Amino acid sequence: MSERLAASARRGAAPSWSVSRPRSAARLVCAAAGLAALCLLLVSCTQVRYIAQAGVGQLSMAWRAESLEDAAFDARKPWRTRALLREVPHIKRFGERHGLTPTGNYRTYVELDRPAAVWVVSACEPLRFRSKTWSFPIVGTVPYMGWFDLKDAKAFAAPLKAAGWDVDVRPAGAYSTLGWLEDPVLSTMISDGDEALGDLANVVLHESLHATLYVKGQTRLNESLASFVGDELTKHYLDERVGPFSAEKTAYMREMERSEVRTRALHAAYVHLNRLYASPAPDAEKRAEKDAVLARLKADIGARRPINNASLVQFRVYNSGTPELRALLATCGGSWPRFLGALRRLERHRFSEPQENIARVVEPLIEAGCR
Repeated sequence: MSERLAASARRGAAPSWSVSRPRSAARLVCAAAGLAALCLLLVSCTQVRYIAQAGVGQLSMAWRAESLEDAAFDARKPWRTRALLREVPHIKRFGERHGLTPTGNYRTYVELDRPAAVWVVSACEPLRFRSKTWSFPIVGTVPYMGWFDLKDAKAFAAPLKAAGWDVDVRPAGAYSTLGWLEDPVLSTMISDGDEALGDLANVVLHESLHATLYVKGQTRLNESLASFVGDELTKHYLDERVGPFSAEKTAYMREMERSEVRTRALHAAYVHLNRLYASPAPDAEKRAEKDAVLARLKADIGARRPINNASLVQFRVYNSGTPELRALLATCGGSWPRFLGALRRLERHRFSEPQENIARVVEPLIEAGCR
């Protein structure tokens, strides 16, 4: 995919499950294997294969992990990689100062021999923005499935396409286990160019938000919040760490600007098609206009992969409610700990269904005055 890592690849959520936090690779292996066995008893047969591959993928990460400190000073690794790895503890401490929960994450490093950490499969109805969802113990209902092997992802996607769904298979450079396992820094989290420090900070801060605050079954809220926190805190981190006029900050902001142009184009296409799908036009006419809109969109943003309803729905999952979240932060006096404290009230709220309108969720917190 053509989008920068911080705006797209990192935003592919992945397998998420819960166990007590182990402190060694051996305990991680036992914990992940035990949890996978438990989940196999709790889900339908159609989900067994998914959970099994997730467990195997996580175990593979554990076996290949090396301590972050060793990796950061390993002369066999490129100097640039080592320099970026040494920044990770600084990024974590910065996030913790701004209210993110301290965890054992990002204390190890895994060099992957593939271009993505996982491949995320999502599906949507072809003439309506309604996603297919899957439900799991602990994390609730999610609109995507993360696969550690591209062949497995494509094999899972094939019958969905055959059944008539719009299907998207996209690479993700990082994922979170929501703080239950000790997530490593992955080689796929390190991008090219001067924007790499900003991208890496964005990934770590985005995924750290998931380990700090997670509302069960509310994927759009969780991902949009993580995107907002990662994007905003990264700017402050770069100002503090390398300076507002540094090459790293300048390159990162240029990437952000390009991402915002793509975001506006994606949003406009979503609005146009949503209105089209709700119209009384015949299905054949809707399909023809849909194809034309998506072809123009792909050309306009220079997308390398096909774009369909599933692509646009996933874009919305990661980019909703920004004005309201920014207003809540202002109501909290610009204090990130107060902002996150206000949002924690949502963890105790029992939602009857996934919330598509983030504004409706956040506005009561603004009206309450950040309490």
